[in-house]
Amino acid sequence: MSLHVIVGAGPVGTATARLLAERGDRVRMVTRRGAGPEHPAIERVAADAADAARLSALTEGAVALYNCANPAYHRWPVDWPPLAAALLTAAERTGAVLATVGNLYGYGPVEGPTTETTPLAATGTKGKVRNRMWADALAAHRAGRVRVTEVRGSDYVGVGGTSLAMMVLPRVLAGQRVFLPVDWDAPHTWTYIPDVARTLVAAATDERAWGRAWHVPSAPAVSMRELAARAAALVGAPAPKLTRMPYPVLWLGGLVNPMARELRETAYQFDRPFVMDSTAATDTLGIEPTPLDQMIKETVTGLRG
Repeated sequence: MSLHVIVGAGPVGTATARLLAERGDRVRMVTRRGAGPEHPAIERVAADAADAARLSALTEGAVALYNCANPAYHRWPVDWPPLAAALLTAAERTGAVLATVGNLYGYGPVEGPTTETTPLAATGTKGKVRNRMWADALAAHRAGRVRVTEVRGSDYVGVGGTSLAMMVLPRVLAGQRVFLPVDWDAPHTWTYIPDVARTLVAAATDERAWGRAWHVPSAPAVSMRELAARAAALVGAPAPKLTRMPYPVLWLGGLVNPMARELRETAYQFDRPFVMDSTAATDTLGIEPTPLDQMIKETVTGLRG
């Protein structure tokens, strides 16, 4: 029974902890408040993961250290550097594989499907923060100091998620109008939270995955309108009422709302096709994406429950 240490108890950290616990591993979850799911195999520890010495002590004897943390959007430039450095130090001191949950921000706007070989060309603040984290981790890996891997998903779907989709679906199920700066008909890749957890664990425990990034296997891209329509049909809700917000409204909202201000940087993900290719992880790690209809049904059931 191996020990796995998870930093962060958000949707992905929680799903990863449950996956590991249910397969018989020991899990230690590290958060500021000692949060996490209740399970006999899950130990919840209150600690500051940016404290490298404390995190190293908590990671001693673990086979893997999972970075599932997610600082507040507007604090990424301040909060991520010390936390990422502590995670890398803890992995180096203990020998645990460092498996990080990433995203697609680092690529910036691209034409066509994004793959793991797409250049990390982001010019926005959040994308550059993530790219620096990965560059530091990869440099340490190549120097033989640590073993690292990263899994990157598109916008999450699943209970507990805070993505745009998870802002839209509850309103659609309630028959309410949704007003957002979105091209409702552009094809978009949606990543299911349980699939992130499965890919993360597979990458952490398979040496073929170390030293590179992987895209989480995700169902074929569909528009937000189709995603919403399928969800509404499942529960007999009215057809979705979706209105596109002009970008200037989002820009003005950012003057008073920090979240809206941060969304300006990644608005390109929703005003055009945004498609992620995830065949590499399926071919190498054997992870198949959850079918779209199953993903929607499980998410809707969770929201209504």
